[in-house]
Amino acid sequence: MAGPYHYTLGDRRYRFECLAELMAKATPARSGDRLAGVAAETAEERVVAQMALSELSLTTFLDDPLIPYERDEITRLIIDTHDAHAFAPIRHLTVGDFRNWLLSDLATPERLAQVRAGITPEMAAAVSKIMRNQDLILVAKKCRVVTAFRDTIGLEGRLSTRLQPNHPTDDATGIAASILDGLMYGNGDAVIGINPATDNVAQSVRLMTLMDEVIQKYQIPTQSCVLTHVTNTLEAIEQGAPVDLVFQSIGGTQATNESFGFDLATLAEARDAALSLKRGTVGDNVMYFETGQGSSLSANANHGLDQQTCEARAYAVARHFKPLLVNTVVGFIGPEYLFNGKEIIRAGLEDHFCGKLLGVPMGCDICYTNHADADQNDMDNLLTLLGTAGCNFIMGIPGSDDIMLNYQTTSFHDALYLRRALDLAPAPEFAQWLEAMAIFDDVRHYRPSSALPKAFSKTLAQLPEGGA
Repeated sequence: MAGPYHYTLGDRRYRFECLAELMAKATPARSGDRLAGVAAETAEERVVAQMALSELSLTTFLDDPLIPYERDEITRLIIDTHDAHAFAPIRHLTVGDFRNWLLSDLATPERLAQVRAGITPEMAAAVSKIMRNQDLILVAKKCRVVTAFRDTIGLEGRLSTRLQPNHPTDDATGIAASILDGLMYGNGDAVIGINPATDNVAQSVRLMTLMDEVIQKYQIPTQSCVLTHVTNTLEAIEQGAPVDLVFQSIGGTQATNESFGFDLATLAEARDAALSLKRGTVGDNVMYFETGQGSSLSANANHGLDQQTCEARAYAVARHFKPLLVNTVVGFIGPEYLFNGKEIIRAGLEDHFCGKLLGVPMGCDICYTNHADADQNDMDNLLTLLGTAGCNFIMGIPGSDDIMLNYQTTSFHDALYLRRALDLAPAPEFAQWLEAMAIFDDVRHYRPSSALPKAFSKTLAQLPEGGA
């Protein structure tokens, strides 16, 4: 590795032994980096590290890998797939120059799309560390990433939602009730996605079949996903299950993903299997990934890197497999990694910015655990900021309380608030369906119907006494 890196401020000369240390100490304060022992010791040291980082050439991140090429398949993926032609227009820039260019009128949405394959995760992470929150929002808003399966996600002026009908016992009636509730609020165009309480192949197939029956019965232009391990989904496909999207939690180092029980070859096999089913109608993006700052540290697999840089490296994995959705579950791991509302908000904006800059279809689970120093007002703030930044999708959960995973996130009506506040429509195919089903009286102004749609009324009328 290259280094050390130096910066002189007044009569003091600061020394950073390697690029990983410089990146870590330039990172805005958060509890996970303090836990890992890589954070700046003072605010002054942090600012000096940011100043030193801003003077580095972008080529530094190609010449000085944070994790050695021979030790990590994510590093190999980043280096081997780097597009030198796309990088050429920005190759001469320093990190500070890159920030200025991103904020300039020269960096149009079209230009950003042209250079994204030349930007590495480390470059994205580095520039985010010297940006204010408003910078992260403004640039991310210019980065459109559009994907499709049965509907089209990520178009300008649109916001999609994952309908998350989790149940602590995977009860079919409880799940179905949550799905109906979410659909009545116009949720579910990104995916109807269940975290199974019992994670095995048989249960996954049962839940996949349940969701597929609902989607087919009402001809909903959306997709389903059971958030089980990728190897379970592969088995489900072999058994003929109705698999739309393949899910996996991913990290930014090989060791993190090994702790999750997979490697890049496993993801490639799963993507090929899902594509072979040809279940998409308007596109073929078949992968759904979730990430979160702190996962590599919690797996003791961060190689001395700060948690935000590890997170950005996970987006290299995501980008390679052309997913429909990527979701940073920003406050889920807990206050050991993001202590309070301020740190959660900053992390959510960083993740969304880095993902979009790299060409990843980013959404965010705007969430916190009950032992974090955060509340729903913090989440309202992040929700509104991400809506302004052009976030592709958010979560929709009954009452914003996941009774199976035991954390607080965004509700069905939170999505309705954001649509009305920022005029953000659902995916176009889904919006047409909402109107055809009379779920919304006024789709243009996001006004739900006061009456139950006839198709749903017929189904509920067929239920036995007591809804059993």
